[in-house]
Amino acid sequence: MKAEQLRKSILQLAIQGKLVKQDPNDEPASVLLERIRAEKQRLIKEGKIKKDKGDSIIFKGDDNCHYEKIGSEVKNIDDEIPFEIPDNWCWVRFPQLVYFELGKTPDRQTDKFWNKGIYPWFSIADMQDKKTITETKDKISEIALQEKFNGSLSPKGTLLMSFKLTVGRTSILGVDAVHSEAIISIFPYVYDSNIIRNYLMNTLGLLVNYVEQTDAIKGATLNSSKLKSMFIPVPPLVEQERIVKEIERFEPLLTEYDKLEQQATKLDTEIYGKLKKSILQYAIQGKLVEQDETDEPASVLLERIRAEKKAQLGKKYVESYIYKGGDNCYYEKNGSAVKNITDEIPFDIPENWSVCRLKNICSKIVDGDHNPPKGVDSITNYLMLSSQNINHDKIVSLDKVRYLTEDVFKIENDRTNLCVGDILFTSVGTLGRTCIYKGGLNLCFQRSVSVITTYINNDYLKLFLDSPHFQSKVVKEATGTAQKGFYLNQLENSIIVVPPINEQLRIVKEVKTIFSKIKDGS
Repeated sequence: MKAEQLRKSILQLAIQGKLVKQDPNDEPASVLLERIRAEKQRLIKEGKIKKDKGDSIIFKGDDNCHYEKIGSEVKNIDDEIPFEIPDNWCWVRFPQLVYFELGKTPDRQTDKFWNKGIYPWFSIADMQDKKTITETKDKISEIALQEKFNGSLSPKGTLLMSFKLTVGRTSILGVDAVHSEAIISIFPYVYDSNIIRNYLMNTLGLLVNYVEQTDAIKGATLNSSKLKSMFIPVPPLVEQERIVKEIERFEPLLTEYDKLEQQATKLDTEIYGKLKKSILQYAIQGKLVEQDETDEPASVLLERIRAEKKAQLGKKYVESYIYKGGDNCYYEKNGSAVKNITDEIPFDIPENWSVCRLKNICSKIVDGDHNPPKGVDSITNYLMLSSQNINHDKIVSLDKVRYLTEDVFKIENDRTNLCVGDILFTSVGTLGRTCIYKGGLNLCFQRSVSVITTYINNDYLKLFLDSPHFQSKVVKEATGTAQKGFYLNQLENSIIVVPPINEQLRIVKEVKTIFSKIKDGS
């Protein structure tokens, strides 16, 4: 079992009343809830909080079923209750235990809100799970505090919880501060030594999993209505304190377990990484699968590609290809010019393979926008990605993108014309990462990402670009000072080794089979 799974198992025992012993001398949770309801009514009467129209009481009937009373209406909610709890515990909806306030994000384009910032403004990225937090990347001005937050700060000691994207992360404010609209400040009605606050800090991350979440463009999210419907199992106050102490007792052990697990994972990853590199290198040298003399030679495939490019480009087409001479040297023909390029050929290849420039087997190689437009504050369906969003085999970190209007997106998309099956290649900053675009998103790119459309098998070309040979070439030949780049001209003119089309398919299949066995440990 992984450390995080073990941590969740301990929390699951905690919220079901199975982590610490029950004590029949404990004051029942029902008495605590009566005190909370009285305190809530006092705050409403004093105008400090608003009356909740959905205020409810949950109780267990003589038939052992759970009922919820809202006003004069009573309904059976047994089907909604997530799990059984001890008899001296109670179920409540979240607003019956606490009141919470949503944050805000002042307009990023309005300088007066952010210039001369003095008040900490917490985003989800600033939160550390179950920690006291004091540092923020951004601060807001006095003007922003007055105009957007009614001059009010959440006080030091307040419990925060994220409820969008990263759902259920909890932290304690170590300073007076404000926060984004993806975070709520949580205020228990009863503050006895912060017992309820600390109980919630440790358990909310698991309890939110019992609330139906909505898929958003950047991940799962909750809203105010769903937060209000969330069930909280409430132990007696003294048992809450015992639960928190027990969780805290386990935490150093889990941290050590996690450290050991990470060391083991790192070792596994290193071994897997080295083996993967060896397999890819064998694959692109024609040593992974058997040659089949009945395969159509790669030279015939390249002739077809040249014919197709000539038909598309017409008079703009300049004949360019690489061939092996009778002296076993490699020559490149560009128009009427011919030169010996044997020194550029990286290694020996089988007789029915060929070599070419990347541009000769692609209908499109285009980099992203050199002067990317400013994004908009609101979340749209039109995304501009950079190299940090491309990992090997997938698109990642969609919480770190630039959002565009449809009109601005269309201008850039018309140029790159991203299609399903295109290879994305990171060429600036984080170099040489690749993935194949599978559709489903409206994407365009900053200069750090290039889009490649190839005539050969795209899985094979990606495999070649991922190989140790090509990756080391990218690192070695990258230029620049502040940020290294393997720019478009370098990418277009890179030497690619091309097997027969049928062998490309066999290589891809074999690599996928081997990689799956490595991951499965078989």
